[in-house]
Parts: sequence; C-alpha cells; structure tokens
Amino acid sequence: MDGRRQLFSGARATGLGTLTSRVLGMARDIATAALLGLSGGGVMDAFAVAFRIPNLFRRLFGEGALAASYLPVFTAELEHDRQRAWQLLSATFVLLGTALAGIVLAGELILWALGAWLQPSARGQMVLRLTALLLPYTLLVCLAAQLAASLHALRRFGVAAATPALLNICWLVGAAVAAATTNHQPKQATILAVSILVAGVAQVLAQWIALRNAGYRFQLDFSSTADSLKRVWRGMGPMVVGLAVMQINTLLDSLIAWGLAAPVDGPQQIGWLAHRVAYPMQDGAAAAIWYAERLYQFPIGVLGLAVATAIFPLLSRHAARRDHESLQNDLTLGIRLVLCWGIPASVGLMLLAEPLTRLLLAHGAFSLSDAHRTAQVIACYGVGVWAYCTLPVIVRGFYALSDAQTPVRVGTWTVGLNLSLNLLLVWPLAERGLGLATAIGAATQVVVLSLLFSWRHGPLGWQRLWHTAGRSLLASAIMAAVVWLVLEYLPAGPAMSQRALRVAVPLGAAIATFLIAARGLGLQEPVQALFQSGHTNDRQANGS
Repeated sequence: MDGRRQLFSGARATGLGTLTSRVLGMARDIATAALLGLSGGGVMDAFAVAFRIPNLFRRLFGEGALAASYLPVFTAELEHDRQRAWQLLSATFVLLGTALAGIVLAGELILWALGAWLQPSARGQMVLRLTALLLPYTLLVCLAAQLAASLHALRRFGVAAATPALLNICWLVGAAVAAATTNHQPKQATILAVSILVAGVAQVLAQWIALRNAGYRFQLDFSSTADSLKRVWRGMGPMVVGLAVMQINTLLDSLIAWGLAAPVDGPQQIGWLAHRVAYPMQDGAAAAIWYAERLYQFPIGVLGLAVATAIFPLLSRHAARRDHESLQNDLTLGIRLVLCWGIPASVGLMLLAEPLTRLLLAHGAFSLSDAHRTAQVIACYGVGVWAYCTLPVIVRGFYALSDAQTPVRVGTWTVGLNLSLNLLLVWPLAERGLGLATAIGAATQVVVLSLLFSWRHGPLGWQRLWHTAGRSLLASAIMAAVVWLVLEYLPAGPAMSQRALRVAVPLGAAIATFLIAARGLGLQEPVQALFQSGHTNDRQANGS
C-alpha cells in the first residue's frame, strides 16, 4: 500500500507542477500567437519547425531513452550504495554533455553547409537560421532531463515537475521584450529563441541545486561505474524509438506541413511534380499543428506523463524484486487512471476546440479565420488524447522489465503507419489529415502494446480495464450531449465576454456531468484514487 500511496502522491506532485507549467505555457502560446500569428510571411511556420529539433532530442535523449534506461540503473545503485549512485550520476552527466555537444556542433556545421550550398529561398533561410539558434537548447534540455530523472529516483517529484515552468516564464519575458522593442516578426522570433536558451541554463541550474540539497556531490570515477554505464548506454539505443514515436510522428507532421504548403505569394502547384499537382495545404499549416499540439498536449502532461513519471520507479522496484504480480496490478491501475480521465479529455477537446481556440489564440496577428483553421486540427488530434496519455504508462511497463525491443518494434511499425496515413489523408483533409493520422497511429500502438504485454509478461487486469474504459466512455457520451446542448444555446459572437462564456460554461457543465455520471455508473476507484490520502508519505514523496 505504501508503494501505491507514493504513486498517487508522486502523480499529484508531478501533475500539479505540470499543470502550473501548462498554464504558463498556454499564456506563452497566447503571447506567441499575438506576435507571430499563423501564416504571416511564414515566420511562425519556420519557428515551429526549428523548435521541433531540440524538442525531439529532448524526447530521444532526455525524457525518453536516457531517462528510461538510466532511472532503473540509478535506482538500483541507490538501493545498495549511495556513493556509487552519485558517481553514476556524475559520469552520465559528463558523457551525455560531451556527446550532445558534439551533436550540436555537427548540426551547426550541417546547417551552415545547407545554407551555403543549397542557397535556399528566404523561407528556407529563416528555418535554417532559427534552427541554428535553437540547436544548443538540445544540450541544455537533455542535461536537465537527466537531472530530473535522478530527482524522480530520489522520490523528489516537486522540483523536477516545476522546472519546465522556467521555460515558459523566460519565454513570456522574451515575448514581452519582443513586443516592446520591434514590430518585425523575424526579429521577434529571434528574441523568443534567445529566451529559450536562457531558460535551458536556468533549468539545469535549478535541478542541480535541488540534487545538492538532497545530498548529491559531484564524484567523477569512470572505473567504478563502468558496468552501470554500460547498462545505461546499452539500454538507451533500443529505447530511442520506443518512447519517442509520438514525437517522431509530430516532427514528420510538421515537416510535411511545411514542405507541402503553398508559400505566400508563390506558386500554388508543386515544382518537383512539374507544377501539375496543387499543394494540399496553405501557408500556416506547420503553425496550426504547433498550436494544436500545445492544446492537445495539455491533458497529456497533467495526466499521462504525471502518472507515467510517478509509476516508473515503482514498477522498477517491483521488477528488481521479481514481484511480477504487483507490477501487473500497479501497471493496470496506472492505465485505468489515464483511461478514466483521458477518454473524457478526448471528447471534451473535440467539442471545445473551436471555443478554446477563439478565446485563447485569436488576438493580435492571429485572426478568427486562423482560429477556425487551427481548431479543426485540434479536434482531429483530440481523437487520440486518451491514447497519447496511455502510451507513456504502458511503455514504462516494458522498460521496467528491461524489455526495450517490443516497444521499439511496435514503435517502428507505427511510424511507418503514421507516415503512410499522413500522405494518404493530407490530400483530402489538408493539415487535419495529419492530426487524424497521428491519433489513429497512437490508438493502434496502445492496443498492440497492451496485448503484447499481457502475452509476454503476464496478463493485465483486462476485466478492470474494460470496466473503467466502458464506463468512462458512457459517462463521456452523457457529458458530450450536455456540452452540445449548452453550446447550442450560448451566443457565439466575437466579443471576449461571449468567447469566455462559450468556454467556461460548457467546461463547468462537462466536469460536473462527467463526475455525476461516473458516480452513477460505479466508476469510483480511479476517480477517487488521485484524491485518496497518503498523508503519511506525501512529505517524503514530494521531497519536502
């Protein structure tokens, strides 16, 4: 029971920190939309594509592969010898920093060569320049992610969860500086990029200080940690694809949206197809996907990643003790938690995509027509919110058992499926097809991984999973009917008061309806679990 209390406490701490960060992130996206709009000269498209590169590396080598391979090994060292754990932390930090510095340097040289040899258009030059400026953030954010994984192993979730908020705070300051100093959108984008680099430094320093307060001291001794380092790096390679599939899919979405969008004041037919085929999208498609991602990832961070972050150390301890029954039970509980809340989050986001986008983004350079276009993409991505939330939880079940191959194989297949669906759906549905393809791919991946886990590592609690999913779906259907009726009777004018009403009233009705319906349908355990007290352990779990 202590392990489950720590799961709930850790999930609450991580969820609260992530919620704070997401709220600040929403504020930063509102500011960015007001500055750069959706399709004003392709600046926001270029910024969105450029930021994908460090964000992908963050998933691959930071929160993804490295954290997943490093945390179980670091946790095992903590159980036996804390000094050796500190040596492992130090050695991993140095090796990761050195490797990423080399990657960043090589990337800068490649970007310089592309600019010199290809002589790209002004649109392409903007992407290369912003990518070169943002590339060093790769090094900083991955080091910060390794420090966060160390804090998680120490059961100190609060600081690690709050640290991403530093990015949003620095970004907001950068947006304020950009708005006050220039009206030139490319210069404004440059100021935002510099603020991101400043945030990366702050994220590393904040977590380094937290680890020092937890007793960590830098101790570099490669010889004594050689075996542990081998286990970390050996497990890291296969994990890259497994945890980063959704990020790879999103990167592909952005590249396709940028490459197959007709440029402003340019030809409307694709040049490399002999100008016989029209572009399936218009300028601003990559930006629409960027803004859509910011909204649909809100519940993922607050719910899916919070549960996955809190459950991974617990599953790793079960695996180390060969307690497979407890591992299966706790993994089932984690999936039930995200399904219980992820299904209504999917339904709610699809219903409220338009009101949310009009309220949050339609300001300054971001027009109401831009909001309508972005809302359609959000609704398509929203179909898969429940799957996006479930993926990080089920994947960590495999990694706790040192089975990296299965998620890799399924992930590789899913990337191929998503790319095929992208190219199939983008022509009839434009950027909406990219969102729908990602949702279908994620749902397929969740189903396949769940079946394979039960087959290879012991059965999940399928009866309990179906009980939770079915009742959550039925409660969500009741919620959807109420929200639809509320929206039908609310005015849909352009005034801010009307926009706010069309979000606040349906959202309140949705939450109340779902909770009442869930209670009436007997969907109580997952609902109550996140609010159950583990008061005796909360202070320890949060690192207080």
